[in-house]
Amino acid sequence: MTITTPASAWHLAQRAARMNPSIIREILKVTEQPGVLSLAGGLPSPETFPIEAMREATAKVLADTPKEALQYAASEGFGPLREWVAAQLNQRGLKVTPAQVLITTGSQQGLDLVGKVLIDAGAPVAVETPTYLGALQAFAPYEPIFRSLESDGSGPLPEAIERLPHDAPGTRFAYVLPNFQNPTGRVIPEARRQAIVKAAQAAGVPLIEDNPYGDLWFDDEPPAPLASRWHEGVIYLGSFSKVLAPGLRLGYVVAPAELCPKLLQAKQAADLHTPGFNQRVVHEVIKGGFLGQHIPTIRARYKAQRDAMAAALTEHLPAGSEWSAPHGGMFFWVRLPEGCHAMALLEQAVKAGVAYVPGEAFYAHSPDVRTMRLSFVTLAPEDIRTAVSALGRVLKRHLNEELEEATP
Repeated sequence: MTITTPASAWHLAQRAARMNPSIIREILKVTEQPGVLSLAGGLPSPETFPIEAMREATAKVLADTPKEALQYAASEGFGPLREWVAAQLNQRGLKVTPAQVLITTGSQQGLDLVGKVLIDAGAPVAVETPTYLGALQAFAPYEPIFRSLESDGSGPLPEAIERLPHDAPGTRFAYVLPNFQNPTGRVIPEARRQAIVKAAQAAGVPLIEDNPYGDLWFDDEPPAPLASRWHEGVIYLGSFSKVLAPGLRLGYVVAPAELCPKLLQAKQAADLHTPGFNQRVVHEVIKGGFLGQHIPTIRARYKAQRDAMAAALTEHLPAGSEWSAPHGGMFFWVRLPEGCHAMALLEQAVKAGVAYVPGEAFYAHSPDVRTMRLSFVTLAPEDIRTAVSALGRVLKRHLNEELEEATP
């Protein structure tokens, strides 16, 4: 008797085909192998987590408002936390009220909500070159047409934004990370920020400003946010993941008042609300000025690790490699010599005991296969030197093999 397997009754939505796994998450699985030093994941150092402050705040919340903390909560977020966010941003030149602050389950959810509310299938969306992989993942299911903005070491070129009405009519927004961008670590300087906002206003293209790393500066505080220069035309996203702990999954979206109702409705449909317990604990931690003492300790730690990686790259990378030391954030962006393909070399690097993220995943179009992102904040300086040394040996061995094959 022949037994046939029935066809699946499940029919995936077309948007599901646009969902792809995060290469970073896949690489993180590899880094769990014994002996692999990871320069891959954009994870904050667990040594920076304020464990004792969290323990005390948790106990106080459970003692003072246990029933409220464990109950369903407002979709907008915990009122005092929203007030705190608004007050902090207004010190940076924004003009927002707590009513414009929506607490999200990490700033990654904020990206999803923005995509859900603003993107139609076939609508153009402009992104930097390169850009944050997680934003591409968040926007892609809503079926935009990505438009890559020509960019340099100071961020997207204003003239590229000015050309959007001609090159990509109907562009819904331009997504930018002005401070210590993931993946490049670059900062958009003051003059370029002014020019970008002016160009966006002229082109009638709103901006999505994503700022998860802005507090992690080592040398000089970054210029004022784009949102402080165009109150009606910028959605601002922030996060507590990099300054407290990512496991809390707390971020926020600050939007012009006209967009707030739809973002709130999208939030309600997604998860009703971000965990109220987490919000109350975080507010308890930060309300007395804790971050003013805590964040400088993170900066000092990361700066030492940044310096260790800069020295290791100088010593161990082959001639022709290009990089510059970031002034904040968590990443180095490296361009390898001609003849190197970062994705193709990853397997060899892992076998040698080091992992990184190939840069091509961060491009909406025309990836530069010679690029890679290196995170410096989760390894001690001596481990950074060991990892970069191993990476350098892999690269030099590959280039020597290439040279031998090319020699008659």
